[in-house]
Amino acid sequence: MSSAAQRTELQAQIWKIANEVRGSVDGWDFKQYVLGILFYRFISENFSNYMEGGDDSIHYAELDDTIITKEIKEDAVKTKGYFIYPSQLFCRIAENANTNESLNTDLKTIFDEIENSASGYPSEQDIKGLFADFDTTSNRLGNTVKDKNTRLAAVIKGVEGLNFGNFEDNQIDLFGDAYEFLISNYAANAGKSGGEFFTPQCVSKLIAKLAIHGQTSINKIYDPAAGSGSLLLQAKKQFDEHVIEDGFFGQEINHTTYNLARMNMFLHNVNYDKFSIALGNTLTEPHFGNDKPFDAIVSNPPYSINWIGNDDPTLINDERFAPAGVLAPKSKADFAFILHSLSYLSSKGRAAIVCFPGIFYRGGAEQKIRKYLVDNNFVETVIALAPNLFYGTSIAVNIMVLSKHKSDTKVQFIDASGEEFYKKETNNNILTEKHIKKIMQLFSSKEDKEYISKSVDKDTIAHENYNLSVSSYVDAKDIREVIDIKILNAEIKKTVKNIDKLRAEIDEIIAEIEG
Repeated sequence: MSSAAQRTELQAQIWKIANEVRGSVDGWDFKQYVLGILFYRFISENFSNYMEGGDDSIHYAELDDTIITKEIKEDAVKTKGYFIYPSQLFCRIAENANTNESLNTDLKTIFDEIENSASGYPSEQDIKGLFADFDTTSNRLGNTVKDKNTRLAAVIKGVEGLNFGNFEDNQIDLFGDAYEFLISNYAANAGKSGGEFFTPQCVSKLIAKLAIHGQTSINKIYDPAAGSGSLLLQAKKQFDEHVIEDGFFGQEINHTTYNLARMNMFLHNVNYDKFSIALGNTLTEPHFGNDKPFDAIVSNPPYSINWIGNDDPTLINDERFAPAGVLAPKSKADFAFILHSLSYLSSKGRAAIVCFPGIFYRGGAEQKIRKYLVDNNFVETVIALAPNLFYGTSIAVNIMVLSKHKSDTKVQFIDASGEEFYKKETNNNILTEKHIKKIMQLFSSKEDKEYISKSVDKDTIAHENYNLSVSSYVDAKDIREVIDIKILNAEIKKTVKNIDKLRAEIDEIIAEIEG
């Protein structure tokens, strides 16, 4: 079976589990249990593989907990970031899941102990609270212990039956892909509540390619509104053959999504010492500001959300916002995220940011910020994408590419909203590899192409009151039918002649009737 066929089969099995076992539990709520058990299996197999160290004579799951010394545990935690005793492994729990009357509390104890194993070690912040949203004692699972256990056992047995192959045979991606598949499907079927934090994989891929374009090595990748971590991981996939020195960084305000992002890192084999995801409000409680700037920034910040803005007079002096001389409007935080990203960007890097289209033409503070960005030559490209690419919204979004190392003073505009730039699917449009390649070729070449792309000098943009809408600079192709006036006139004459003829015939008929 090919890897693609294996992946397709696996995804079908996972979705079947999710649908069959959720029962009366809301799908969006229940995702946590499917994702949590999938993660539990992953770290169990990952840890067993580490402890066995390639020695076929050792079967960690069969060992007795009592042989684990303090030194063995300490060494493992320093390397892996956490510890799992043989009796706590997924495969051991799965054996008796259907008959274990204390399954829900046993799982809670195991998860607490896995998290606590990192206490006092460098990995503590990366492990702490990982299972916080996976509450096995919650009434969402059922009103009785028996109901809870029945549902948990169904998920465990379902996940146990998934064929990931041998862990050591480079099957990491299968776990990670399965995880992303679940998140994307739940998001697609949950409307706004599910889709608001999730960037479709095809858009993530484009953003990642834009941010790392032309670089053979980067120090680290950052997402200031990390969501489930999908943008960071797409960057990893695009950059696997190159060097990422310090790893992956992000900040997320939603606690549940913050946990998803950290799990997602582990599931894609990013060890705790190669990522740092922080919890909190990026705009008012930023992390990583004292670190060296980032060579690549990818972001899909929330569209036009409220923030404190000028209600906090200290923010105008914040080094992120002060250079622009004005704060983003309180009801539209988009440019606050953009200025935050710009301040974190290194002199050699790029930031690729998904933007709500309104920020490119509205007046007031947003216009002043656009002036700052253009006058200081930070805007490399603005790309208009097709509508209906995102879950929960049909808006045709834009991507802004920021750079601190431009070789000219022009801004490139790309209209990638036409039908040649997307594929229609049942629920959402998608960008195929062909479409992404086409956009990247335009971005790389900076070629002017009629109706599609144009590079504009910043003086021209200034003349247009710093409007950065793609439609202001790239003419729309006239797809109206070309009409030959001579042919049209001849057809009208013919029609009139026919009408006159019919009128005469009707008059004759009426005269006969009356006569």
